[in-house]
Amino acid sequence: MLYRTLTGLVAASLLAGCQWLPAQSSSPPPTLSELPADCQGEGPSLTVSACQTEAWLALGLASQRGDRAWRDRQLARLATTDTRDRLARAVVLSWGAESEWHQASELYKADLAKAPAELQPLLRYWLNELEGRRAQAGRLAEQSRARQALADENAAQAEKLEELTDKLEALSDIEQSINLRQQVP
Repeated sequence: MLYRTLTGLVAASLLAGCQWLPAQSSSPPPTLSELPADCQGEGPSLTVSACQTEAWLALGLASQRGDRAWRDRQLARLATTDTRDRLARAVVLSWGAESEWHQASELYKADLAKAPAELQPLLRYWLNELEGRRAQAGRLAEQSRARQALADENAAQAEKLEELTDKLEALSDIEQSINLRQQVP
């Protein structure tokens, strides 16, 4: 009897699913101000260090959360042509307006190989994610153009139908008039 009860409890716990397991605490990536003191500097760098990936993740997170004014300040600060600034500018631009995505993609592609090997997978992931958003935006724009073309064609067809209906009514009136004349002796 005890064996059946124990087996039933084990089976029930296995069938219950993962919601009964203790939650794993996963901490969100740090923001630039939450990085350890020795990691806080001008921002992310291309120098291999213990803080390198965390600093780039913090920049990416800040770029996602930042508004237009924040992005403009960052872009003004990252105006030089060195590889670090160009890659950081790509991160900032990739979370900006759709019109900036092409420039971000070009910056990623031009400087990705110049980044340290430890940082390249993260930057490649961001580039791939950006390209996915660009492709989706392109598909949405194409669908919008196709929908507009169909709406324009429907409007033109409705106008033609209206014209044909008016002509048919006029012909019916003429036919009725002719029939009335023939009936009068």
